[in-house]
Amino acid sequence: MLVRLQKVLADAGVASRRASEGMIVAGRVAVNGTAVTALGTKVDPAQDEVTVDGHPVKARRKLYLALHKPRGYLCTRKDPQERRVVAELLPREWASVFPIGRLDRDSEGLLFLSNDGEFCLRMTHPRYGVRKKYRATVAGRVDNGQLARLRAGVVDHGETLRAEAARILSANASQSVVELELAEGRNREVRRLFAAQGLAVDRLQRTQIGPIKLGELPPGKWRVLSKAELASLAAARS
Repeated sequence: MLVRLQKVLADAGVASRRASEGMIVAGRVAVNGTAVTALGTKVDPAQDEVTVDGHPVKARRKLYLALHKPRGYLCTRKDPQERRVVAELLPREWASVFPIGRLDRDSEGLLFLSNDGEFCLRMTHPRYGVRKKYRATVAGRVDNGQLARLRAGVVDHGETLRAEAARILSANASQSVVELELAEGRNREVRRLFAAQGLAVDRLQRTQIGPIKLGELPPGKWRVLSKAELASLAAARS
């Protein structure tokens, strides 16, 4: 299969696509021993030899992980304030993977990590419509009217926030447990949806991304996504 040269470089971890384009234009990249400066050049990664400054470019193994993010961890590889980050929960040799999507520090649950940029785009961009499910424990009793408003949507700081689906799992005078399904996953969207109705979220857990469920994966533990799971995610649509 033919692939754009800058994508081959980016996938191998040489540089970002934009930086790779600069390398190509500068004449630093060669294919089968011949310098290439045209950005539209396509190569067969399985057949063609690509070099940068004379050094062979080796394909990087693509990794796809599911992690049960514990509460108190940041979805990043490093933090200037030296707070706990999800990278600490992974083997050191997997330094190339990065978190996909957001779970704030106080939230927990299913998080994907990968070194495949296209997979990240498919999981996060609204046009692909991969839905996520959350279980929110909320202070006080949530009624059906509030549930309907979650589905109808609210405007917060110029953004329209809306749950594709919402249902009450349990409720009493002190707290309610609500399951929500989101299509876009804007920054702190679940908490903002409830806050717009004067409700505080005490605990928030993401339980599902597309067809993949958190299941029995313990907090702080990870597993590799199977080929069947990756195929089901590629086919997932809202």
